[in-house]
Formats: sequence, C-alpha cells, structure tokens
Amino acid sequence: MNPREAEKRIQELRTTLEHHNYRYYVLDAPEISDHEYDLLFRELKDLEEQFPQFQNPDSPTRRVGAQPVDKFGQLRHTVPMLSLDNVFSNDEFDQFVERANRFLGREGFYDFVGEPKLDGLGVELVYENGVFTVGSTRGDGSVGEDVTQNLRTIRSIPLHLFEDTCAAPKRIEVRGEVIMNKKDFLSLNTLREEQGEPVFSNPRNAAAGSLRQLDPRITAQRNLDIILYAAGSYEGIEFKTHTGMLEHFRAWGLKTNPQNKLLKSREAVFEYFVSLDTLRDSLPYECDGVVFKINQLSLQRSLGEVSRNPRWAIAYKFKPRSAVTRVIDIVPQVGRTGILTPVALLEPVNIGGARIQRSTLHNQDEIDKKDVRIGDTVVVERAGDVIPDVVSVVRDRRTGKEKPFRMPEKCPVCGSRVEKLDDEVFYRCINISCPAQVKERIRHFAMKGAMDIEGLGEKWIGTFVDNRIIGDVSSLYSLTEQDIVSIDRMGDVLARKLIDAIRKSRDAQLDRFLFALGILHVGEHIARTLAMNFKDIGDIEKAQDEELRNIEGIGPGIAESIHDFFHTKENQDLLKKLKAYLRLNNPYEKAVSGHLKGKRFVFTGGLAGLSRDQAKQMVEENGGSVTESVSKKVDYVVAGDQPGSKLDKAHALGLSVLSEDQFMKLVRG
Repeated sequence: MNPREAEKRIQELRTTLEHHNYRYYVLDAPEISDHEYDLLFRELKDLEEQFPQFQNPDSPTRRVGAQPVDKFGQLRHTVPMLSLDNVFSNDEFDQFVERANRFLGREGFYDFVGEPKLDGLGVELVYENGVFTVGSTRGDGSVGEDVTQNLRTIRSIPLHLFEDTCAAPKRIEVRGEVIMNKKDFLSLNTLREEQGEPVFSNPRNAAAGSLRQLDPRITAQRNLDIILYAAGSYEGIEFKTHTGMLEHFRAWGLKTNPQNKLLKSREAVFEYFVSLDTLRDSLPYECDGVVFKINQLSLQRSLGEVSRNPRWAIAYKFKPRSAVTRVIDIVPQVGRTGILTPVALLEPVNIGGARIQRSTLHNQDEIDKKDVRIGDTVVVERAGDVIPDVVSVVRDRRTGKEKPFRMPEKCPVCGSRVEKLDDEVFYRCINISCPAQVKERIRHFAMKGAMDIEGLGEKWIGTFVDNRIIGDVSSLYSLTEQDIVSIDRMGDVLARKLIDAIRKSRDAQLDRFLFALGILHVGEHIARTLAMNFKDIGDIEKAQDEELRNIEGIGPGIAESIHDFFHTKENQDLLKKLKAYLRLNNPYEKAVSGHLKGKRFVFTGGLAGLSRDQAKQMVEENGGSVTESVSKKVDYVVAGDQPGSKLDKAHALGLSVLSEDQFMKLVRG
C-alpha cells in the first residue's frame, strides 16, 4: 500500500470506528460484533504504525495511552458551573414556580424539561470547530481541574462532532455528568475487594475517583460513561430552547438522556416525577431525583441566579432508600487472596423493591468504627441504589444482649491460622490451598481481562473443586471432556465448548497472564507496566525488589508483593506447571528492548514536524517514558518552539536539553 492509499484508508477507518463507537456507547445499538470492531481497530493501529506521518492525536487509537501526570492543572470556566437547589414535595416545587413568577412579574406555568438527576461528577467539554480540545471538572464552579486526557478515554465522548445534519459551532462548552453505571460499579468493587483494596461507597465516588486518576490508563479501565445536558458559552450558533439545544447535541453525536421529556403542565411535571421514581430501579445508572428546567432560554437568562443557584432550574429529590432491620449474625467470607471479609446476615427487609438479607461490613476496623454488633438494630441503605450498606446502629434499641464481633483465629473454611499484618486492615487465611481461596483464584484466572475462559463461571468452578476434579489453575489444562461430561447438567455440548475455551486460552498475552495470576496489588494496569518493562515471564521471576521499585508506577508495596509472589515455592511450582501448557507472547516486547529503555523525557514548546502525541508514542515504542514535570529524575528535556518555564528549570537542574532535530536523531538510534 502506497502512502496515498494508506492515508485514504486510515481516514476511512477512523470515520468508521467513530461511527461504531457512537452506535455502541451512545445509542446502545451496535451494528457490528466486538470481534469485527477489534479487527478494524487493529487494521487502523497497524497502518498508523506503518505510516507515522498520518498519525493524529484525535484518532480512535489514541484515546488511551497518555502518560501519568504529577498533578492536574487548573482551568477557569468561561461561565460558572452552578449548583442546584433542592425541593422535596409538590408544594415546594409550586413555591419555586411562584418565586420565578414574582421575579418576572407574571403569572402562569412554564414549559419545563424533566431530566433524571444523575449523581456523578460534573464536567465541561470544550469543542473548537468540532474537535474536542480540553475538558475539566466542575471544581468550585469557577475553576476546575484539567482532566482532558482522562475524558478522552471515555468512549461515549466523541473526539469530533458529527456534522451530517448540522454544522458544528466555532466553539462550544458542553456540560454534563460523568457516571459509572451500576453493573460496572459492582464489578469494580468486587475486583477491589479481591485485591484487598478499599471499596467505593457508591457509584458517584467511584466515578469521581476514576476520573481523577493521575494515570489515564487506570481511568480507561473503569468503564466510565457520560450524559450531557447543558452548555456554557458558545459561538457560531444560537439556541432558543433547552430542548432545541439537546437536539443539536444528539445530532453532533453527544450523548443525552433518552428519559428527558418536555412537560407542558403542572400535572405533567408531577406525573413525570412519579413515573421516573417508579423506573428508578430499572435504570442502568444511579438516579436520586429529577431536574426540572424552564425550557425557554430567554426566560432562563432573565431569571439568572441567586447564591450560585439558577432561578430557572430545581432538583426534586426522591425519598432515600433505607430501612431498619436487625443483624442476625456476622460471618467471615474468604476471598481469592485469603482475605476474610465480614458479612452481616440481616433479617430480610425490602428496600426499593429488593429483598435485602446480607450486607458486607468490609473489615474489622469498619465494624469497630460503626460499633456494629450481632443482634443490633441497624439502618441499611442501598448505596447507589445498588449495594446494601449498614450505615449506622440504632443504639437506643439495644437490650444488652448484643455481641461484639471479632475476626476468628482460624479460617472458617479450612481451619488454618488467620493472620493480620501490622500495616493492613485485613485478616488473611495463610493456607494457599484453602478451598475458598482456590475457587476464587480460579474464577479470577478465568475472568474476562485475564485468561478469558468463556463458560467457566462460579457454578462450574465450585463443582469442579468440591469434587476434586481440579485443585488449582494449572489443573484446568489437563481436563478432558471425559472428566466433566458426566457431571449433572453438563452434557456433551457444554463439555466440548468448555474444553475448547480452555484450550483456546493457552495462547495468552503476558500482561493478561500476569493479571490472571492474582498477585496482590497487581491489576490490569500494573500487569501491563510489567510487560512493558520485561521481555518475558522468566525476566520478571528473576527481578529483584530494587529493580521493580525503579519502574515508574510501581511503588515499594507493589514491588514487594511482586517479588514475594515469584519467590514463594508454592507459586514457583504453579508457574512451572502453567508454563508447560501455555504459549505466552508479549505484545510490548519492542518497548522492552528499545534503546531508550528507562529514559524519561519532558516536552516543552511546539514541535514542527510531529504532534506531541506522536513524539510520546515514539519514545514509548523505544522503551522510554514521558512525564509532564521537570525534575532530577528526567533524562532529556525536548525544547520546541516557544518553550515555557520548563526549559528554565531544566537549565537550572543541569538536564540535557534537546532540539527537535536532536530528539529525532536520538529516537532513531
């Protein structure tokens, strides 16, 4: 393929992939399979690598991959991002309308737009000539944090506005809420509990914590979503109504809420509120009320704001989802890493249509902090309308018969000793062969993102372990159809599919395998970091603690955990068995052997021959890394046109400063 053909095909692929991103992430109506999408994505990535002159920071392939930053910069909003006042009854809503009428000197009712109130993190996206250029958090309403690189990882945010039916404005500030859907919240907390990390209390905290990661690659793993509902300032276009604005948003490929509705009477407003409250449990996201906005933008401008709250919009909140019940017992459950998690067994209670009988208490410190005892009467909420959470104890209902809970000295599953390290809040079963741990380790090993063994779920794993058909993850690969076909409800077809899926997983990427091993503190991001710094599994096994600590992004605690895992005899024996079955390949091998390995770069000023993202990619492909701040740890500062204060700091620290030409010669070796 010659360069002209490549450029044409690259543009076709980018347009096609953005179209399918929109169909999948915004409309929830995909037109092709995940596999077909992956093939198109791989073709684009290969062409961009083969023809680097056509690389573009707005390509779908560049959503993920920016280097971590030391801290977020600040961005001032052109128009302040206001907060909403709340009402809790129909009467209070009527009073809100009366206040608007008094201010405008008129009578009657307004056309309102009803929108589900999302409890996420408010953000602003800036598009210039249809291109997403910068994004920030709400912050204090006037100044937010620059989280542009993290927002780029959210696939429901278009990097280019569609212009099929209406042209994009010269500039527009689009506002909305970054959220984490309920199912993704549950999956994230399950994974964090398995890895011995603190769980998020609700989807809002999870979304906020994920968007404010200093490493965009972590944000990219969190399956964040966005719903857009307002504009700040804009140039080159005029809107008359809020509904008209939202119609333009949808035409440009911006995701709005399909539950939004135009309401032309008081009765319609209250009917909408009741209907959304009824739908609340079935919505994919957390919703704690309805936002009502006057539709006419000229009226919004006339009403203005008071005390940083708009006079033209109000949040009508739902009643909280909570109930009072009794703790029948507290029992510890054993996870993959041996961590014992205390779970409260509750007298069944209905909260928001769900029958609640269990609630995790997370750890002994949390139990002590809330002073939860067996027999206590407690207040239980569905955190984020999803997870039941014991929020407080009703102490005036205590009878004196309540019993404090303490973690057992022996594992409730295998009877082995339970230990607590001084620097941890968790208690662990020390027996690596504990059946409860074995089941969870195998489940983690087989999960999507790890070895991805389709069909091997919790039910079959439990059956195989309980019947001693498998004893660890390596024994999966010696299974035959004859070993499992006679199991109740298995049969020939299921047995064949499962064995085929296990065989398929033998060809595995090094980073996925490292994640699958379930090493403490090693999630998908750290597993990828290891694969980018070591050629193969053998090099990682031989790595010493100090060598691991010197890798950017791996701190002392993570380094110690990795070193200990590969120097424990039981794990060494397991790895020996696994390596006899698996064919591991490292997709990041080129970066490992690159001549810039271990070198850190900082860029300042504009580059003439390539974009900043292209320069970063060239460094990373040769094993180096790019950081945002100048320090003694930096090896090279690349100074382009009109460099900033970073150049002065580089000279003060005596760092090597390269021109663009010198940088290109260094990269090319």
